[in-house]
Amino acid sequence: MRNTLIVLILVLTSNLAEAQFIKEKSINAQIGYGISVPYNSIGDIADDGFFAQGELVLKIKSWVEIRPYAGFISTSSNGKDLNNNPTNEKAESKAFLLGGKARLRAPIPWIAPYFELGIGSSIGKFETLTAFYDIEKSGINYHIPFAIGLELGKENNVDLGFTYYFQPNVKQFVGAFAVGITFPLNN
Repeated sequence: MRNTLIVLILVLTSNLAEAQFIKEKSINAQIGYGISVPYNSIGDIADDGFFAQGELVLKIKSWVEIRPYAGFISTSSNGKDLNNNPTNEKAESKAFLLGGKARLRAPIPWIAPYFELGIGSSIGKFETLTAFYDIEKSGINYHIPFAIGLELGKENNVDLGFTYYFQPNVKQFVGAFAVGITFPLNN
């Protein structure tokens, strides 16, 4: 009974306290040109497609943010390598992306460079066919998100960057050149 009472008091007081280390909340929506590339290939291949992602931006300080995200990427092979030569190699992904990352940014108005790193999962279908790998998987795989880019504008609400998701279990990485817009949430 005593433990139940302690837990109940903690839950009630934590709900009243709210997360005071979060300074601002906003939503970031991104859309871009998707790409998937195998870790190793003979013909230097990259398959292209579509990328979209939404993030909940939790600003801790002017230079650090935590960003839970959900996104989607779909890439397919056109049977050619980067030099437009025919190839049998491919790296295709059709996946839902889910996870969290931290962004370190220079708190500069108008042009603020940033770097992101995190962990997440890819849920979908993956195919990596090269001279080195013959992998076809469906289901859940972990990934490591990595991104670099610039936040533009007076309020840094336009995002222009390169975002990548390294997927070791299927020997490929997916990514995008993406443009995003950040919308502040009312507190």
